[in-house]
Amino acid sequence: MACPENMFFLIVLFMSGVLACFCQPDLIATMPDRLDVLTGSCVQIPCSFDIPDKHKNTFNSTIPISGVWIKESPKFDGRPDNVIFNSSKTVNIYQGNITGNMSQKNCTTVFFNVTTNYTNKYYFRIESQPFRATDIDKFVDIVVRDVPSSPNLTVSGELKEGNPVSLNCSAVAPCPEHPPELTWTLPTQFTTEKQLQENPDQTKSVFSTVTFTLSYLHHEKNITCTAVYPVGASNKTAEHNMMLNVSFSPKDTSASISPADPVLVGSCVNLTCSSTANPPVTNFTWFQISGGKTRHVESGQSYSLNVTVGDGGLYYCEARNSHGCGKSKEVWLTIKGQETSMGFGIAAGTLGAFLLISLISLFVWRRNSRLHDGLEMTDSPQGQNSPVGTVCADQATAGEKPEEPAEDQSEEIHYGDIDFSKLKTKETPAAAQDRVQGQESEYAEVNVTGRGDQ
Repeated sequence: MACPENMFFLIVLFMSGVLACFCQPDLIATMPDRLDVLTGSCVQIPCSFDIPDKHKNTFNSTIPISGVWIKESPKFDGRPDNVIFNSSKTVNIYQGNITGNMSQKNCTTVFFNVTTNYTNKYYFRIESQPFRATDIDKFVDIVVRDVPSSPNLTVSGELKEGNPVSLNCSAVAPCPEHPPELTWTLPTQFTTEKQLQENPDQTKSVFSTVTFTLSYLHHEKNITCTAVYPVGASNKTAEHNMMLNVSFSPKDTSASISPADPVLVGSCVNLTCSSTANPPVTNFTWFQISGGKTRHVESGQSYSLNVTVGDGGLYYCEARNSHGCGKSKEVWLTIKGQETSMGFGIAAGTLGAFLLISLISLFVWRRNSRLHDGLEMTDSPQGQNSPVGTVCADQATAGEKPEEPAEDQSEEIHYGDIDFSKLKTKETPAAAQDRVQGQESEYAEVNVTGRGDQ
C-alpha cells in the first residue's frame, strides 16, 4: 500500500495532466468578438490561426487546407446543419469566400447577402491531411440589423472661443467593398479629411475629421455626423448628434434703467445689467460718469438707489467671468429739473463748437486771401512803365474779376506820382498864429486903400 504522501503526489500529477489537456487547444483562431452587419449587405470576418506546439509536426502548410465555419456550436460531427461554409465545397448554405491565404494562416472570410437569420455565434475549423482541428474557445458574434449603428463622434481640443478644434467621426465598415459615406452638418465652414482605416481587431472603419475655429456663436449649436451605407440599390443611414459647449467671455453686455424717464429726487431707480457668457458671469460692476469723471458705485447684477441731486449722469456696467469681461453702453439717469439745463448745456455746447469751427475757418480763409494778395503785389513789376493799376486792368480784361478789398480795410491803397516840391514842413503853433495875424493885417491894409480910391 502506497504512503499517503505518495498518493497525494500521484493525484496532483494526474490532475495537472488533465488540466494541461483541457487548457491547450488544438487550434488557436483570432477573430473579432462581435460584428454588426446590415441586412442585404456583406460581412467580412478578419481571421487568422496558429497551430499549437504539440501539433507542429502534424500540420503541413504545403498541403491544401480547407476552412470551415460552424454556426452556433463548435461540434462538427453529427451536426451537419451547423456547417454553413466549407471552402472545399462548391455549394454551401452561406454564399461566401475565404479571401485570406490559408497557407499563410490567414482565414479572412466574406459572406454575401446577409439576412437576419445570420445572427449567431461562429467557430472556425481547418482540415488538412492529417491535421484537423476546431478552436472551441473562440467565436465571433455576428449581429444582423435592419438599420446601421450610429457613428462614433468625439472632440479633440478645448472648446473655447478662438481655439481650433477637431471633430472626429467614425463608422464601422463591416463590408469594406461598400464602405459608408460620412457627411457633416455644422454651423460653420470647415475642412474635412476622410480615410478607411483598420482597427486593432483588424475590422475596418471609415474616419472623417473636420477642423475649424470656435466662436461664441457656436455655443449650444448642434453638430451632426451622418453615415450613409449603400445596400443594394438603396441606402441606409445613421447619425450622431452633439451639442457644442463653448466657453467664452461675456458678450452682448447691456445696461437698462427703470424708469427710463426723468425722475424726481428721492424716488427709487433700478439699474439692471445683463450679459451672455459661458461659464456664467460671476461679477457685475457698476460705474457712474459725472463731471467728466468715472467712479465705481456698486457691485451686483442689479443696482437700486434713492435718487439724490448728485446721482444724475451716465451709468454703465461690466460683466466678468473666468475668460474675460464685457462692457455695456452708457445709459442716462435724468433728474427732473435738470433735463432743461442739461439740454440747454448740450445745445450751448453744440452751438459753441459750431461757432468756434466757423471762426477758425474764417480766419484761415482770410489769412490765405491776404497771403495771396501779398504774393501778387510782390510778383508784379514795379516802375513807371508798368504801374500796378495797369496790371490789374489787364487781368480784368483777360476775364479775371479783380478782388474786392477785405471788410476790415479802412481805406484803399492808391499809387501815383508825388511832387516833393509842394510839400510843406510842419509849422509850430506859434508860427501858425503869426502867419494868420500877418494875413489879417495885410487884408485890412488892402481894404483901406480901396476905400481911398473911391
